[in-house]
Amino acid sequence: MKKAILATKVGMTQVFNESGALIPVTVLQAGPCAVTQVKTVENDGYSAVQVGFGDIREVLVNKPRKGHFAKAGVANKKYLKEFRFDNAADYTVGQEIKVDIFAEGERVDATAKSKGKGFQGAIKRHGQSRGPMAHGSKFHRHAGSNGAATSPGRVFKGKHMPGHMGNVKVTVQNLEVVRIDTANNIILVKGAVPGPKKSMVILKNTVKAN
Repeated sequence: MKKAILATKVGMTQVFNESGALIPVTVLQAGPCAVTQVKTVENDGYSAVQVGFGDIREVLVNKPRKGHFAKAGVANKKYLKEFRFDNAADYTVGQEIKVDIFAEGERVDATAKSKGKGFQGAIKRHGQSRGPMAHGSKFHRHAGSNGAATSPGRVFKGKHMPGHMGNVKVTVQNLEVVRIDTANNIILVKGAVPGPKKSMVILKNTVKAN
């Protein structure tokens, strides 16, 4: 991983580019993130950079975390996350990672926890089709047949059925950075990003090429 940053989702809007085309974008409050720890192969067995994001009141932080932040010399943070940067040794404790690590036109991957939908049926959860809605029909929004009878005599694993939907980690890859506001630590990403408003989003350089 070359670069990454923590952000919170503000919402969606739309902007015009230089050619006048309308682009739907997601507004993200990205950083600044403070480096709270630099892990090395000698001490920890692997190389990584731990960053904190989002100031939080001291009463909401437990004693171990208070000591951790005090040792790093940074304010109390709401989120802690490790990034295995290729150049992790170049970072120092207390250093800030700001939104200017990205540039307009770059491609990023956005990772967040999707909106929780609760228990949902097969139509909403998996996009299955409904049955006839006439009065004589006894099959409307049911999932349909679950499998064969005596052979194989069981329901295969992974069968699309009703159940819990959402509230899982989702990554959307290869999103374009449309605009960056370094003064307000705002980054506009083309398209939709998982999760509700105010949720934490991880932005990192994409693993895919165009």
